[in-house]
Amino acid sequence: MILVTGASGTLGRPLTRLLAESGADVHGLSRRARAPQDGVTWHKGDLSTGEGIDAALDGVETIVHCASDPFRAKRDLPAAERLIEAARGQGAPHLIYISIVGVDKIPYRYYRTKYAVEKLIEDSGLPYTILRATQFHTLPDTVFNMLTKIPGVMALPKGLRDQPIDVGEVAERLAELALAAGPARRVEDIGGPEVLTAEEMMRDYLKARGLRRPVRVPIPLPGAAARGFREGHHLTPDHGAGKRTWRQFLDQTHAHR
Repeated sequence: MILVTGASGTLGRPLTRLLAESGADVHGLSRRARAPQDGVTWHKGDLSTGEGIDAALDGVETIVHCASDPFRAKRDLPAAERLIEAARGQGAPHLIYISIVGVDKIPYRYYRTKYAVEKLIEDSGLPYTILRATQFHTLPDTVFNMLTKIPGVMALPKGLRDQPIDVGEVAERLAELALAAGPARRVEDIGGPEVLTAEEMMRDYLKARGLRRPVRVPIPLPGAAARGFREGHHLTPDHGAGKRTWRQFLDQTHAHR
């Protein structure tokens, strides 16, 4: 029996589908009531308050914790604390956590929170597995979409690179870990198949959208977090296990436009 938090999110949706297709007894946690669908049993529960969490965890052997909110980062740590407390009440289920490459080296607020959750899980006494991944294709796609709505020349940060990965490939790796015989603690990071500059990614994006916009890369971002990104601590080129490239993602995502 596997419970996925954030099961209706960007990563949770393909993960629950893969687990259901494997024949696992898959359960999803959601803040609203949902009818069983596509092999997934849904439970109403709220990690921000703890409501419904104990009932959702009843009989669960493995938890895949995908629920996270980069725009409300301060909520992630208390949510993880509630999840761990409830999990202890159910014995010792295997807790799997999806984190981000570089959270221990880049002092960005959301990354600090993700790293704090990692440490909380490691010290929880529960059997655990932690996987760090690079950014999903969907993140730069969303950012570039917002930038195209601003009139004039498009300005990008200087010296910024990324190693985007297909969310489905991260879901596949999480499904493997959830269906494995036991916990593996920290496993190898996983990243996309290529490291690209922000300018390269933007030009590919504009081409895929059929847009013509001038692009400049003049903005030197200040601060320790920006320096960490420029130094590439969010990259893992030695673990570029992903297969789907940024260009393939763009071609498939924007083909209808």
